Amino acid sequence: MYGVMQAVLSVIFKLGFAIKVSGVENIPKTGGAVIASNHISLLDPPVLGVALPRQVHFMAKKELFANPVFAWVIEKLNAFPVQRGTADRVAIRKALSLLEQQELLVIFPEGTRSKTGALGNPEPGVALIAAKAGTPIIPTAIFGTNQVGKCGFRLPRFAVAFGPPIYPEPGKTDRDSLEILSQSMMKEIGRLLTEGNCQL
Repeated sequence: MYGVMQAVLSVIFKLGFAIKVSGVENIPKTGGAVIASNHISLLDPPVLGVALPRQVHFMAKKELFANPVFAWVIEKLNAFPVQRGTADRVAIRKALSLLEQQELLVIFPEGTRSKTGALGNPEPGVALIAAKAGTPIIPTAIFGTNQVGKCGFRLPRFAVAFGPPIYPEPGKTDRDSLEILSQSMMKEIGRLLTEGNCQL
């Protein structure tokens, strides 16, 4: 199902929304990595699924799995639940397992969608997971997905920018090290957003 949906959405996003993807060279061809992106729309996960050259897994809020039918669909599309606002050990173990299996994992560090489009503060989970797994963080910026329905009959343009990988210090999982890693990640996402907005 993942491959079929990716192919269908790729056509829709390219023809309907003229999706532009940059920085794909920053995505490792093999090995695990955390894709850390801003979050402005429910369309962000499928847009990332199309933009990424490899199959990816998604950490998604538990509330999305309340409906059994919808839960079945998103599970087939490589999503798994996380309880927001808590140290969800089950979700963390799942994330670490995927990274150990050399998979790509999308996590939205803000933990929720931004209603204004402005970048919020990060939750500590992304840095913790990347540091424990010893995998790079790929800072990512998404543009345009929050403009659907706001431009009348004109469809907005979508864009995704992947930044250079940020590597956690080996063995450093203390609070100060994780805070430095988190801030480096958010600073880079902010840079991508600023540069991308200037180019759109």
